[in-house]
Amino acid sequence: MLDRKLIREQPDLIRRMLRDRHLELDLQPLLDLETRRLEITNQVEKLKAERNQANEHIAQKKKQKADIGGDILAMRKLGETIKQMDGQLKEVESGLQAALLSIPNLPHESVPRGADESANQEVRRWGMRPEFAFTPKPHWELGDVLGMLDTERAAKISGARFVVYRNTGARLERALIQFMLDTQTQEAGYMEIFPPLLVNRDAMIGTGQLPKLENDMFRTAEDDFFLIPTAEVPVTNLHCQEVLQQGLLPIKYAAYTPCFRREAGTYGKDTKGIVRQHQFNKVELVKITHPDNSYAELESLVLDAENILQKLNLHYRVKALSTGDMSFASAKGYDLEVWHPGGGRYWEVSSCSNFEAFQARRANIRFKDSEGRTRFCHTLNGSGLATSRLLPAIMENYQTAEGGIEIPEVLIPYVNGKRKITPQGEFA
Repeated sequence: MLDRKLIREQPDLIRRMLRDRHLELDLQPLLDLETRRLEITNQVEKLKAERNQANEHIAQKKKQKADIGGDILAMRKLGETIKQMDGQLKEVESGLQAALLSIPNLPHESVPRGADESANQEVRRWGMRPEFAFTPKPHWELGDVLGMLDTERAAKISGARFVVYRNTGARLERALIQFMLDTQTQEAGYMEIFPPLLVNRDAMIGTGQLPKLENDMFRTAEDDFFLIPTAEVPVTNLHCQEVLQQGLLPIKYAAYTPCFRREAGTYGKDTKGIVRQHQFNKVELVKITHPDNSYAELESLVLDAENILQKLNLHYRVKALSTGDMSFASAKGYDLEVWHPGGGRYWEVSSCSNFEAFQARRANIRFKDSEGRTRFCHTLNGSGLATSRLLPAIMENYQTAEGGIEIPEVLIPYVNGKRKITPQGEFA
């Protein structure tokens, strides 16, 4: 959520920065509501001051045993007026809040300007694309032949865009999750969290998924709970409505969870394999930081995610997202895209963002600075990583001419020392 004071005092700046996001927004209704809110607030404060003075006057007259009947009547009328105006203020605040929740974050000055993903800028690449003496297979063919991935049986029990991980597929998926958690907690200093998978509406609003993306979420109607689209939601909201001590910052969390999203995509596009699923596994990295350090923390967050790909020896590239491709809540973001030789393309495996105070203002996450002032924290998160893109990358990059898959060196300890998956679909 944007600072309403900033909107009120610099509306032209807000309009210009939103245009950078290719959004033409009429701010006047919001500005009118903010003006009305300030007017009512000032009137109510004056009336309450009058009521306090009247109370003192009545108390004095009581001591003097003077008649206070008329004063009591006037006090009641004043109370009714204040009650009415409080109701008006509540209504204006509700409308103002709804308007504020619909406005995306402002892009940082360093974000590439552009209409869509074509304006994203490549920052760097790591590693080399593997060369094969044979035509590499896509992961869905490997997963079927080796008995690792079963989308047909998943469809019987859940429908399209679900998968059953089987045998070596299930074990390799678990190994990846454990490896990523160990790396981030033991090497990068993140605290491991295992949060609830169902969250309330306030939590979804706090991190910016609602109201904009409600139709993309899975919701339980009776309780108004949401299956989490990412661990970002419960983990960031661990500190909602809190005032933190500056010495605790930055707070760094790593969390594995299943994630749930309505992955509509384009009809008939990317339906093969497991890169677009309604349910997928992900290790999420979340930081809550001091505002002065958040952009340095963003760069280190990206490096933490890259470290996983480097340890797995997977070729990837890092892209700075343009204003037309960044998420609703992000002020600046990067995508990590890993090479899939079987499909002959890069797939995003991680998105890392700095939200500045946008989420913290919505979730009311604050800290006391060195001068004793209460300020909003900055929040960041990044995938560290999503296995629905990572496991296919391993399968395709490490496949052999014989039809099996080699196990990346760093994962061998997580599969009881096994070094490959044979063409018969077993560890060896």
